[in-house]
Amino acid sequence: MSDVIGVVGAGAMGAGIAQIAAVRGHEVLLTDANVEILEKVPESLQRIYEREISKGRMTAEDAKAASERLRLVSPKEGLSAFSAASLVIEAIVERLDIKQATFVALEAAVSDLAVLATNTSSLSIASIAAECRVPERVLGVHFFNPAPVMPLVEIVPGIRTDSQVVTKARTLIDAWGKTTVVASDTPGFIVNRIARPFYSEPLRMLEEGIADIATLDWAMKEIGGFRMGPFELMDFIGHDVNYVVTESVWTAMYFDPRYTPSLTQKRLLEAGLLGRKSGRGFYNYAEGVGKPAPVKDPSVGERIVTRVLAMLINEAVDAVARGVATRRDVELAMTKGVNYPRGLLEWGDAIGLAAVLAELERLREESGETRYRPSPLLRRCVAEGRSLLNEE
Repeated sequence: MSDVIGVVGAGAMGAGIAQIAAVRGHEVLLTDANVEILEKVPESLQRIYEREISKGRMTAEDAKAASERLRLVSPKEGLSAFSAASLVIEAIVERLDIKQATFVALEAAVSDLAVLATNTSSLSIASIAAECRVPERVLGVHFFNPAPVMPLVEIVPGIRTDSQVVTKARTLIDAWGKTTVVASDTPGFIVNRIARPFYSEPLRMLEEGIADIATLDWAMKEIGGFRMGPFELMDFIGHDVNYVVTESVWTAMYFDPRYTPSLTQKRLLEAGLLGRKSGRGFYNYAEGVGKPAPVKDPSVGERIVTRVLAMLINEAVDAVARGVATRRDVELAMTKGVNYPRGLLEWGDAIGLAAVLAELERLREESGETRYRPSPLLRRCVAEGRSLLNEE
């Protein structure tokens, strides 16, 4: 690939991707349909560079060079400015019709050798590529927010993506210092599929009256070892993003009960209580309002963590069984993409697979719900005394 990288969408994700490419020495073309958002990017990046300089992670000369390599392309100028780009990454709104229209327009602007990538977190790559004249050059490159900080990028080939396109994209993004994993074009890819129980199971426990929000968060952090509790994290991500991804995965998986969204979270979204960005979500972020105190009962905390971990491990096992990703990539995705304290397959082996299976069967018997059905691969590993991580 040549040095010119195009980025469509100048929001937090698009600007972050543009920053990575510019710092790594590429000429970067950045555009957005909203001129106001686009014009704020240089000032925002300058603040980031100044912070990096003050911490000794970047020199003033490197910051100046990166800034000079970024060119803003106004909506009036249009995508024709991207004619020299060898890779264009789209990072716009999560709507299939808008993404398809964008890719059709990009195909008319770039060379036949250019690779077209989408940063979608949950939409089908095959669907996005379907309207393209050359769908073989379209793939997913899913960065995590904030893109310059988070190391993981999911590389997602569509059903018609050329293998050489996958190799080129992965080689380039590896050279940017990222950790890449390859995911099949299935709902949620790796991270957004496997992580659903981290949110859905605590929501279930809240609705069942097992524990309150603060206690559930405390248990997952202090006993489970996660950096943020599920309710803190949902508020941080924003319910307009987190709930929508859950609903998207649930719908795309033909309404599988394992991915059923929560009405509790949906009501927050409907009320405009989106979390930190709106000042209130599960928690109230208004000045002077403190967080409620958790009930620090280890016996309750252990029950919470055991239940959530059983569901997470089962989901990771099932992703491997269904060919979503390799064992290595599943472990990398969950530790590098969402900062889990350890890989879920390794964690399952450490807990004991028989204990994980027993917890799932207990939950299924008590609830009567198929959402707790164990993966056949988990059952096989238990029956044969094999490791999740090493079973082939």
